[in-house]
Amino acid sequence: MSYGFSATTKAFYVYEDKESYEANGNWPEDVKPVSDQVWEKYCMQGPEGKERGANKRGLPCWVDIPAPAKETQTAVANWKKGLLLEKAGKAIAPLQDADDLGIASEAEKAALLAWKKYRVLLNRIDVEHADKITWPEVPSVA
Repeated sequence: MSYGFSATTKAFYVYEDKESYEANGNWPEDVKPVSDQVWEKYCMQGPEGKERGANKRGLPCWVDIPAPAKETQTAVANWKKGLLLEKAGKAIAPLQDADDLGIASEAEKAALLAWKKYRVLLNRIDVEHADKITWPEVPSVA
């Protein structure tokens, strides 16, 4: 089999199937022939943090995966913050009940304080600066 690579689609194509691709309007104009060795090197998933790209000659190469858009980073941080706040709230509720009823053990009081501090730190996080967030550590108390 002989392979070609399109810098436009960053994909490989089988030359023996060119007619079928063209009949469906799916054969890019910039397909260039590549060796079996090049195809074998770049047909799989790239190394950690890399994706298939094209060099200046239109041949495959590994390029850095771009950072997610700011909007995506913000949305992910907002989702994570909400999830962690929910977890903190669920941990705090029974501890707060025990404290309110005056039946909390010293361990429960310590856990309540740790979870409340954690929740306050979470609330202070500005998700608009998602790339600079240092998430607080989840309390190690039960």
